[in-house]
Amino acid sequence: MKVHQNLTNLPILSFAVVTSGTFDGVHIGHQKILTHLTQIATQNNGQSVVITFYPHPRNIINQNQTEIKELTTLDEKIDKLEKLGIDHLLILPFTPEFSQISPDEFVQKIYIDALNTKKLVIGYDHRFGKDRAGGLEYLLKNNHQYSFTIDEIPKHDLENNTISSTKIRNALAESNIKIANQYLGNEYELRGKIVNGDKIGRTIGFPTANVSLSHESKLIPADAIYAVKIMLKNKFYQGMMYIGNRPTLSGNLEKRIEVNIFDFQEDVYGENISVFLVDKIRGDEKFDTLEKMKIQLKNDEIKAKQILLE
Repeated sequence: MKVHQNLTNLPILSFAVVTSGTFDGVHIGHQKILTHLTQIATQNNGQSVVITFYPHPRNIINQNQTEIKELTTLDEKIDKLEKLGIDHLLILPFTPEFSQISPDEFVQKIYIDALNTKKLVIGYDHRFGKDRAGGLEYLLKNNHQYSFTIDEIPKHDLENNTISSTKIRNALAESNIKIANQYLGNEYELRGKIVNGDKIGRTIGFPTANVSLSHESKLIPADAIYAVKIMLKNKFYQGMMYIGNRPTLSGNLEKRIEVNIFDFQEDVYGENISVFLVDKIRGDEKFDTLEKMKIQLKNDEIKAKQILLE
C-alpha cells in the first residue's frame, strides 16, 4: 500500500475506486465497505483508494468539547488498511480551514482533480464538506456533471451490521473487552515503549513492564486487570496488564499501564511493545498489604492463563 500525505505528486491512476471517511477503529462495519471497495477495484483492474483525515475531524470542529480519543492511531490505521489490501491511502490534514471546504469544492478538488475518480463507494449515511452538507443525496442530485459513477452501500447492509466507533468506545469504557473486540474484528491494541518504573512488582514476584503509549490521542480502556497477548521483539507472549492509579502502592493519581509477561526474564527497557487485550480479569482495587495483593495477583495469573487458553 502506498501512503500519500497530501494532494501533491499523486500517481496517475488508471481506474481509481475511492471511498473516504475517518475509519476510526477500522471496525467490521468499515471492513464491509473496504472489502467492497477492493472487490470493485479488482473487477475493473483498477486501484482501491481510501481517503482519511488526521487529526480526528471532531476534535477540530468541536474544539470546546472533550477530546475524542482514537481507537486506532494513524500508524495502526495504516497497518490495518494495508492488511485489508488497500492500494493507496491518502491522508488529508484536517484543519479549521479544511473544515470550511464546500461539498462542491471537496468533490472537484479531491475526487476529480486529484484522483480522477472513476467509481466512488459511499455509505448512505456518509457526510462530507462544510457543515457535513455533502452526502449520498447531494452526490446523486449532481452526478450528471461528474466523471465518476457512484456505488452505494445499501442502508440495510450497514444497518444489519450496526457497529459504530461510539459503541466500541463505550464498551472499552466499561471494560467490556470481548464486545469491543467482536465489533473491531480483532483484539484492541495498545502500542508503546517500555520505560523504567518503581520496580516494586519484582519484589513480590510479579515484575512488570511499564508502558508509555506512543500517542497521547489513543483511547485507554477503563482501569482494570486484563488478560493480554504481547508482541515484543517480533515474538508473541502471554501475560496480564494493569491499568490504573495503583491505589495500594501510592496516592499518586498518575495512570499507569503495567504488563506482567508470563515466563519472561529479559531486560527490555526501551523496547517497543504491542499489547492486545483479550478479556477483563477484574476491576482495580486497593489492598491493605502487599502480601494480600500478591495473593490476588497469583489468582489473577491463573485466571488470565485460563482466559488465554480459550
